[in-house]
Amino acid sequence: MVKPIKLAVFASGTGTNFQALHDAILQRQLNAKIVRLIVDKSSAGALNLAKVFGVPATFVKYSDYLTKSEAEQVILEQLTDDKVDGILLAGYMRILTPKLIDAYAGKIINLHPAMLPKFPGRHSILDAYEAGVLETGVTVHFVNNGIDTGEIIAQESVPRYPEDTLHDLETRIHHVEHVLYPNTLEQLINEGVFLK
Repeated sequence: MVKPIKLAVFASGTGTNFQALHDAILQRQLNAKIVRLIVDKSSAGALNLAKVFGVPATFVKYSDYLTKSEAEQVILEQLTDDKVDGILLAGYMRILTPKLIDAYAGKIINLHPAMLPKFPGRHSILDAYEAGVLETGVTVHFVNNGIDTGEIIAQESVPRYPEDTLHDLETRIHHVEHVLYPNTLEQLINEGVFLK
């Protein structure tokens, strides 16, 4: 039996995608384990889920460090101690520096709530909604040194209906995220992406 892939999840919010990934690993018996949760907010709901799941969690307060790179050095040391093979960004609202990206080149995956390259950045659902598009979507992609510019792994479109409120669109997008991200993770594990 091959050793399970050790994964770290980075989150800033409620942790719904963290939960979807955790559940998929258990339910589908994927050869992987989430060994660390990294959060940048002490109020992140994902911390409560980590306690329930028995996943060790680390809160990194970026304002305690002179630079983002210094904060990431602390994260890198933790990931090294945990022998992490790959990183899954799940609503992590920070742009990673080359320090972390280079350390895990080709092994950092991000979930973005739009059909990249359209609507990159932090407010993509709002941007798509205000642009009046008839269709937006969800993208899973590798992380590089740009902002939402890494190689696209998977995408799924999400319709925007004329009567939609912003909340309606957000809800529909999140539903797709919770299916697409675990499906893509399974594909990446089967392809050995985190072992390369």
